[in-house]
Amino acid sequence: NGVTGSAPICLPSNIRYGLNIEQKGYLFYSDHFDLVADSAVSVKNLEVLLDPIDIAKTIILNNIFFHTDSYELTSDSEAELKRITRFLKKNLQIEVEIGGHTDNQGDANYNLSLSEKRAKAVYDYLIQSGIDQAKISYKGYGMNTPISDNDSEEGRAKNRRTELQITS
Repeated sequence: NGVTGSAPICLPSNIRYGLNIEQKGYLFYSDHFDLVADSAVSVKNLEVLLDPIDIAKTIILNNIFFHTDSYELTSDSEAELKRITRFLKKNLQIEVEIGGHTDNQGDANYNLSLSEKRAKAVYDYLIQSGIDQAKISYKGYGMNTPISDNDSEEGRAKNRRTELQITS
């Protein structure tokens, strides 16, 4: 719908989906989800509000994936990496930081190093894709800035993330 932005769709079950929403002048939104086979038809409503591009705004890059205990990007990350590249090439006036984060499992120094290597892996991809080094930086935060509790696997999964923050 051109006025409300609503988009009713039917999706087959037992498939992993990536969801991406973009609008000029706004930060993009990305997420992923698995549809589990149900015996009945299920309806899910998702409301996404996009943030305007502005300093200190952050996007969680939900479709950036790494192998377990590694900073190697998986092939499932390719579409998101290309989307980030397009976004930065369309918005040449902004500067961004790629931030890597972990959960609180394991050694704090190891997690800090892993988070920095993961952020650098995204940074390296973007530089290789033609993004100006002067417009992008990276930093590892380790387990120091959780966005959820670390008491459950779901909470820890949310804390293991890569973010893009508008810095200028």
